Amino acid sequence: MARNRKIFVHRNSENIHMKLYGDFDGSLATELLNLLKKNCNTSSKIFIHTGCLMAVHTFGQVVFHKNFNFINNESTSLLFTGKYASQLTP
Repeated sequence: MARNRKIFVHRNSENIHMKLYGDFDGSLATELLNLLKKNCNTSSKIFIHTGCLMAVHTFGQVVFHKNFNFINNESTSLLFTGKYASQLTP
């Protein structure tokens, strides 16, 4: 488990940017899911930046994809960017 994992959140007007740092493990996946649940109805777009991740662990990816079904709000768009975007996009 990585000790240096973080999520920095920045809001500007109607958008939220979440920048992921460290290793995407089960803990970071859970933290990201909780932030998305909290913010998915308050923004029109949420950008998830993966460029600062060191690695995506299979367990973190599975946790994220299996618990992602709560976002069915058509007014919120999730946009994944960076090196690991394709691995995290549900």
